[in-house]
Amino acid sequence: MGRPRTNDETVKERLVECATELLATRPRESVTVRAVAASAGASTAAVYSLFGGKDGLIEAVRGTAVTSLFRVVAAVPASDDPLADIYALAVAYRRWGRDHSHLYSVLFGGVQSFEPSGAVGTSDPVRPLVAAIDRAVAESVLDGPVTSIALSLWVTLHGLVTLELAGALDAPTAQAAFRSSVHATLRGWTTPAVFRRLRDSRSADPGSAPIQETGAG
Repeated sequence: MGRPRTNDETVKERLVECATELLATRPRESVTVRAVAASAGASTAAVYSLFGGKDGLIEAVRGTAVTSLFRVVAAVPASDDPLADIYALAVAYRRWGRDHSHLYSVLFGGVQSFEPSGAVGTSDPVRPLVAAIDRAVAESVLDGPVTSIALSLWVTLHGLVTLELAGALDAPTAQAAFRSSVHATLRGWTTPAVFRRLRDSRSADPGSAPIQETGAG
């Protein structure tokens, strides 16, 4: 009987999946090659053969998370309303976090540092947000440094999603907090003319959302 293959694509995917779960639920130092291999029902040799060791495996987990989030935010269509587009990207970010809680924990819990002021690669999940904010600034909708606006919005989103994933907010509270907090963050960066328009729109119809919620969910 031949030896089982250690470089099979199925084994590779299983190792990444198990490493993701362990990294999301345990201290990083406790996630050893042996622990991941045992969880995946594979040999330690498979980890070294496929990833070169623990660092390579962690990089593969990071890559999976980055690619998954980028795919979701990049699929958000653009409209003629830059504020609605930014809100739709925020909705997509939250939905991805809820649907991929382990990947979210790994990506924003220490395996990767989020640096909106760094170089934006073609597959960087921050790229669509930076592009939408850059467009809003160019159209005099938002006023401020693009990276500062992106960071403030991410701080808001990360706090909300982290609390939601931790079970600190029930569904209705999480939805209401998400809507009001994202709106407030964006309003804080709007130009005076746009701020007045949003304020007047809100006053005219108190039940209306100040920012069109394209793709909200």
